[in-house]
Amino acid sequence: MTKRKVCAWCGGPIEKSAGPGRPRQYCRRSCRQRDFEARKRSRELGLAESDLIVARKAMDGLDDLLFVLGCAITDVQGDVALDGSPEQLRRSLDWLLESARPLLGVSERLRGGT
Repeated sequence: MTKRKVCAWCGGPIEKSAGPGRPRQYCRRSCRQRDFEARKRSRELGLAESDLIVARKAMDGLDDLLFVLGCAITDVQGDVALDGSPEQLRRSLDWLLESARPLLGVSERLRGGT
């Protein structure tokens, strides 16, 4: 199995380059530029590579989504303990997936993407 190379900025797939040279680290020029700007700004602010700055509004939104997911997990555990029928399992899985879907784009939004 081959491991797919991903962009150092957005995590998207990187197409294999056709020519010689160093392997690509970014999927697009804009990702390379954003990473450069982020590294430059972090040096100006004296931040370490592992430090992360997140807007309070974004963090509050993430906390809300995680709270909803935690409640869904608790609901599903209780529902399945009372009724383990295939219909109940399906309803529980649907509810769990519905609660988890909003988390899919959080990483991109936190990075400042669309």
